[in-house]
Amino acid sequence: MVSKDLKRGSSFLRATSSATVLWHCVQIVAATLVTLQPELVAAKQTNVLLIVSDDHHWADYGFMGHEHVRTPHLDRLARESRLFPRGYVTSSLCCPSLATIITGRYPHQHLITCNDPPEQRGVGRNTPDGRRLFIDGRERMNVHLEQTPTLPAMLAQSGYESFQTGKWWQGHFRRGGFTQGMTRGDRHGDEGLSIGRTSMQPIYDFVSHCRNDAKPFLVWYAPMLPHDPHDPSPDIVEHYAQCTQSKHIARYWGNIERFDRTVGDLLDFLDRENLSKETLVVYVTDNGWIQSMDKPGFAPRSKLSPYDGGLRTPIMLRQPGTITAGRSEAHVSSIDLAPTILAACGISPPPSLMGVNLLDESKVTAREEIFGECFTHTAIDLEHPEENLMWRWMVRGQWKLIVPATADGNVHQSAAKRWEARLVDPSSLEKFENAVVELYNIAADPEEKENCAVSHPDLVSDLRKRLDAWWKP
Repeated sequence: MVSKDLKRGSSFLRATSSATVLWHCVQIVAATLVTLQPELVAAKQTNVLLIVSDDHHWADYGFMGHEHVRTPHLDRLARESRLFPRGYVTSSLCCPSLATIITGRYPHQHLITCNDPPEQRGVGRNTPDGRRLFIDGRERMNVHLEQTPTLPAMLAQSGYESFQTGKWWQGHFRRGGFTQGMTRGDRHGDEGLSIGRTSMQPIYDFVSHCRNDAKPFLVWYAPMLPHDPHDPSPDIVEHYAQCTQSKHIARYWGNIERFDRTVGDLLDFLDRENLSKETLVVYVTDNGWIQSMDKPGFAPRSKLSPYDGGLRTPIMLRQPGTITAGRSEAHVSSIDLAPTILAACGISPPPSLMGVNLLDESKVTAREEIFGECFTHTAIDLEHPEENLMWRWMVRGQWKLIVPATADGNVHQSAAKRWEARLVDPSSLEKFENAVVELYNIAADPEEKENCAVSHPDLVSDLRKRLDAWWKP
């Protein structure tokens, strides 16, 4: 249309004064800019693809050095990203960890500290009374999230569309601020859990819709992978059965490869649609996992624990042409993801967010410590985080401090002890009961085997003061 108008303008030029010609040219340019304005605005706003794997050990990737697990697509993402291999989640359990990722706040701040609401002894969950208690309790948890600003809600104020898929614990997707989504209200995510396991098409359709409407977007891709059921295709299981004597580990590894393939699908989709340079891809896992060798489920010192097997995760940020790929050994946290994403989208993070923008190297290097907290699987009290607290922990440099709630002399521990039996590691249970404070040199002792607390009392005292100053429920 512009070229035809310009031809008409050329004819008109010969028959009119220069002033009139100039006015018509201005009209033509203005009309063109009005037509292009939505596209120009969309091009200036960064899209976001937030990828969250589920129950995934920090070392179970090719790029992290695993000798058996095949993750070519995550390896590609790592090569093209600002990679933080020493990342942490704030809590080693799905529901509170996911709530931190979506809000940028610690569990004791957003009040979602556990997976499930309180139960009443002697009342089974599948009984009418038990089911009513569960529904009422989960509704209170959902209200906590509604009362906390979320990443999708903050992005929506700048014109973003957002799409929830996969794991989502807090009721209908709109309660988390998403404009569109798959979960309608079940415990884990109901229809949303099909993503990655049966199809990726809902994501492709959503992105196409946003492109047609010239809208920037956020995609929450949190598939229930490699989370059990560990049921990859037989050919994948057969491959890994040649690498381990444990069928359970073979199936877990197979689910990691299954997840990796979906990451490849997403990266290829962005490439095909010419969206890679316009889209910030963020990766984190919700919590760690060490697969038990002789039975389904997780081994000690992983999920639900205060050890790196449950807390550590690589964190990746990719946007070709905007983010320079490279590796940082700084300790970072899932608490940093919300402020990082907001800043990348041109939005000033609220001052109440305690994380830092991971794309600002000066802020990353200036921070000396990161913090976290672990709670009971099932809540005792939904309004008071200290009732559910098991451990607080922090990392500074090479040192990691773990303080059980029993070491605080807190009167609330009599209630929390109801759920001690949920700890899978008898050694950890014994340490909790005996109020054992732990200090590890995670640089020299990454498996956290040698407790240095007794030999470094001054360091323990110093770190504990910092931990106490941070944790204020």
